[in-house]
Amino acid sequence: MNEKFKEIDTKELDLPETTFSRDIESKVFQAIVFQAISKIEGIHLVSKGLIDSLLGRDSQESYSAIHVDQDQKKHSVSIKLELNINFGISIPEKSEEIQTKVIESISTYTGLHVNCVHVVFKNILTEDNQTDEDLDEEVLETVTSDEEYEGF
Repeated sequence: MNEKFKEIDTKELDLPETTFSRDIESKVFQAIVFQAISKIEGIHLVSKGLIDSLLGRDSQESYSAIHVDQDQKKHSVSIKLELNINFGISIPEKSEEIQTKVIESISTYTGLHVNCVHVVFKNILTEDNQTDEDLDEEVLETVTSDEEYEGF
């Protein structure tokens, strides 16, 4: 019986190539980004609004200011962060620090390319007033991308 199998050409038994896939939920990216930026001094994620508080939308409270857009075809991800910054901190320097840490963390933990990190500074926090509700709505934005900004 073994003699019959010896005569078979192994090229005829080629198996189909295995396809490996992985899906990463947005919550995972949000947690990675949150951990990366929580170590950075002088910035704070924008908290949920009054309407969300009244409607009891507490589930992803700390992640509501982290927006994730995945591109499955290009195996990349784009991130948008809404932050408050303490008064007296250089916005360009701080945004570069934030973007670098986010890119390093996502690349390390997921193996995906970070296409864009869009940082939106919503408010400037002073020592006297550290709450988001009493501050102006002026928005300062910085974007880093290796492609033209399309996402948000």
